[in-house]
Amino acid sequence: MISISFHGATRTVTGSRHILDINGYRILLDCGLFQGRRSETYERNLNFPFNVRSINTLLISHAHMDHLGNVPNLVKQGFSGDIHCTAATFDLANIMLMDAANIQQSDIEFVNKIRRKHNESEIGPLYTINDVPPALKLFDGHSYDHSFNLTDNVSVIFRDAGHILGSAITELNINDNGRNLKVCFTGDLGRYNMPIIRDPYVVSDADILIIESTYGERLHTDIRNAQNKLAGIINQTVSRGGKLIVPSFALERTQELIYSLHQLKLDRSIPDIPIFIDSPLAIDATDIFRIHPECYDLETAELLRTQADPFGFRGLRYVSTVEESKSLNHLKTPAMIIAGSGMAEAGRILHHLRNNINNPKNTILIVGWQAENTLGRKIAEKWQEVSIFGEKHKLRSQVEVFNEFSAHADRNDLIKWTLAGKDKWKQVFVVHGEEAASLSLANAFRDNGLQNVAVPELGQSFTL
Repeated sequence: MISISFHGATRTVTGSRHILDINGYRILLDCGLFQGRRSETYERNLNFPFNVRSINTLLISHAHMDHLGNVPNLVKQGFSGDIHCTAATFDLANIMLMDAANIQQSDIEFVNKIRRKHNESEIGPLYTINDVPPALKLFDGHSYDHSFNLTDNVSVIFRDAGHILGSAITELNINDNGRNLKVCFTGDLGRYNMPIIRDPYVVSDADILIIESTYGERLHTDIRNAQNKLAGIINQTVSRGGKLIVPSFALERTQELIYSLHQLKLDRSIPDIPIFIDSPLAIDATDIFRIHPECYDLETAELLRTQADPFGFRGLRYVSTVEESKSLNHLKTPAMIIAGSGMAEAGRILHHLRNNINNPKNTILIVGWQAENTLGRKIAEKWQEVSIFGEKHKLRSQVEVFNEFSAHADRNDLIKWTLAGKDKWKQVFVVHGEEAASLSLANAFRDNGLQNVAVPELGQSFTL
């Protein structure tokens, strides 16, 4: 019997993890972190709702934390199988997981300081830097479009998902006692005509589809308007003497911002203010970009060939040390600070928000998807008061939500991609979206003639 069960990213966006059971051989698709209220996510991330030792192998779609971030905890609790991903994701996993461990340890120390002040018991991190190397030893990186075997009856091919560097659509080809079955897991699908990486590969010959729905009920604005809008926000903030504070994913989103800011500087569309990339992880990720040209679109490949450093320009400063980061708190003149994490849940961005959120001259620029209950989501929704490190802060800064750089396919992109295989899909599972988005996309699929479309509940299992 072949079945699939859903243990994360169901009717919500974060914590991607699904189990494909092929006659007792169990494959875990992704092992991501849940993100949201600290009190809720800690327990959900710490305790897996399945027997960790029963998992035979793990397939990782890409290197974002909601798909990769809980792997060290999985290994720590007894998983010892192989972990497969693309070559670029393998390189990124090295820096992403070590950074996640460092952030957890640092944030827990700060949180425990606050908890002690309120006579609350201390808590520990999900994992530490010592838990990362044993997990990395299990990784195996693969090229796009090359098949490899998990068993005599199960093979895998990674296709380019066009979402971030190294992101993959996973195709599983299964021989089930003479019955051939092809399962496709999109991971996160990218958009068409975005800078740097290629458009998503289209799968049109699989039987089972597991598809994301992050923007299942929304449309993106034209990427060509992005630079003008970005310039307007920067100029407005500088004119009143403020700073721009930008929570940004170190991987992909930061590189896209640098690319656009470089163009604006060349066009003299924005003033010559200092721009700080306050993220050692972003520096490392940018270096990895340079060694994976197989992921680039033609325009970016040509840019890298003709320019010595397309991710560097006058006025752009990469901040590595904690001391340098702290010194940014004393800036009195306009500047732009781009720091992780992308949902403002951890890392250096929390300190910058803590020191700047109550100044109406400043602008907080939200440039990516914000999951429910995250600090970034609350800021995007312009809550009057938010909690940072357990302490309340008034939100007085201007808030701008900038979805133009989203790396996720929107509703039309998802429908277009899926309908390419309309005559082949036998079952479709809609995951990785808030409930309204997932249900809306599922209805759109049905309206377009797809049968057997399901939006799984957490923990639900289906026979294929």
